Amino acid sequence: MGHARATLLIAVVSLSVASALHGQTVDDQIMMHRGSLCLGTSYTHDAWDEYWEGPLKRVNGNIGTITTESLTPMAAYGLTDRLNVIASLPYVHTEASQGVLRGQSGWQDLTVALKLNMLETPFTRHGALRAIAVASAGAPVGDYTPDFLPLSIGSASRSLSGRLTLGFRADPGWFLDGSAAYTRRGNVKLDRPYYFTDDHLYLSDEVSMPDVFDYKVGVGYWKHGLYAPISFSQRITRGGGDIRRQDTPFVSNRMNSSRLGALVVYSLPMARSLAVRAEGFYTLSGRNVGQATTLSAGLLYTLHF
Repeated sequence: MGHARATLLIAVVSLSVASALHGQTVDDQIMMHRGSLCLGTSYTHDAWDEYWEGPLKRVNGNIGTITTESLTPMAAYGLTDRLNVIASLPYVHTEASQGVLRGQSGWQDLTVALKLNMLETPFTRHGALRAIAVASAGAPVGDYTPDFLPLSIGSASRSLSGRLTLGFRADPGWFLDGSAAYTRRGNVKLDRPYYFTDDHLYLSDEVSMPDVFDYKVGVGYWKHGLYAPISFSQRITRGGGDIRRQDTPFVSNRMNSSRLGALVVYSLPMARSLAVRAEGFYTLSGRNVGQATTLSAGLLYTLHF
């Protein structure tokens, strides 16, 4: 990644002079105040050498360890205190440690979301209850091929998603939340006039993509510039076939996973608008996915207009 990595690291520094503890995602309780702009970026490293071929866990000496690196610029803006807009666009690089397959690099999918705080009300004498709805849309921006798993940088599918998050935040700083989403995915076109999956031969270049349901539950501490939850999340693909024995994955395969994660976001005392972010996930179980360890780090900055 030589020159490309150096360029991306420069981008990290450039973007990071601008989001703080207010650096939200689509599945948390955090909201930007009206007129506040959060800018930031994060670097993510994901690696696995064992994967599930359907229900069978195995290794493959033809690919060794699959590593995916991504740099994700993001922005969040408070249209009002209750309505925020969020956008992100990852640059992704993949590589295999063994074999002859070459990885891919490029901009992946642009995602834009509207996040609405529908309800915020006192709940018992010791905290408040919050309900947040999110509508998001994603579309590929790069000319990449999805038909090269596990080294593709994405599925190249347009998507629409609806999400609901419920959370309780106690006055001492402890909080509990749960988030669930359903994602509709559009068809994908391949650079070939046929494909074989789920024991069927299709004489077409168009692949029907299964929808996805996911949920996450978390508990943590959120006070005095520190936001630190631990979470369990699960992704369930609504259809799709398994990887055939000794074959490569296919873009419409069923890809299920259960993950355990931890996140720390800390606003620096000497510059409260600047925050550092560190996150990690480990795949506990899955189907047609790698047993990955995912580590992420970033800088965030909030501007108030």
